[in-house]
Amino acid sequence: MFGYIVANKGALSPQQLERYRGCYCGLCWALKERHGTICRLTLNYDMTFLVLMLTSMYEQQGEQGERACAVHPTKKHPYWKNEFTDYAADMNVALAYFNCIDDWRDDKNLAMLATSGVLKSHFIEASKRFPRQTAAIESCLNKISEIENANEPDPDAAANCFGELMGELFVYREDMFAEKFRLFGQTLGRFVYMMDACVDYEKDKKHGSYNPLFFLEDDDLDDEEMLTLLKIFIGECTAEFEKLPLIDDIDIMRNVLYSGVWTQYAQKMEKNRKGAENGK
Repeated sequence: MFGYIVANKGALSPQQLERYRGCYCGLCWALKERHGTICRLTLNYDMTFLVLMLTSMYEQQGEQGERACAVHPTKKHPYWKNEFTDYAADMNVALAYFNCIDDWRDDKNLAMLATSGVLKSHFIEASKRFPRQTAAIESCLNKISEIENANEPDPDAAANCFGELMGELFVYREDMFAEKFRLFGQTLGRFVYMMDACVDYEKDKKHGSYNPLFFLEDDDLDDEEMLTLLKIFIGECTAEFEKLPLIDDIDIMRNVLYSGVWTQYAQKMEKNRKGAENGK
């Protein structure tokens, strides 16, 4: 359920792309500083979007500069970070930890079990700093696991649960903006869960795995029907997004929600089609 909340980089201006990448690099440094080099491997662009939103809302500048790193040792890259970058790094580790546990439960993947062991202490650190958010992550992902194992026929049950998780994650602090952020996070979470269900539709049908789309009235959806369904969910999400009083980096965030998520969806669906053609 991760990896969808990314920008369509080809549609960003050079300045916007540098800003976006600088946010990503700042998050990478925050992961190293707070949790060590190994945890940088959990980095994804999803939490970059969270940093952009919180920074825009609270208008915080923070640290910026240029650094080289292990991935790019010969050339320095611009980065920027602030307290929201540190927060997103903790959330990134927490999500990665439970994602590993989920993979172990589903596929008995020993590598994921070992990785969860490495991440556990870092999750505990994050939970001490942000108990409400990490408790929500743990509780909601456990509920989703129960829903999927019980083959729950309500197609919205798991999506609503993932929405609850994202709602709490987007609320950095309980203040005047909290409810707006919570509503946005809930709609984004529901969209992401259903998009993942669409991407995994054929694979889940083949392997007999849980998928909420199997319980819709039309249980044999084609790509066009899935796209229509997803447009409804993203429409609810963007409606809540436009209610937020955001100014800085608004065009980058709109790029993510109105374009980037579809780029990732199209790539994953195309990969599925090629795999089916090759008999995989």
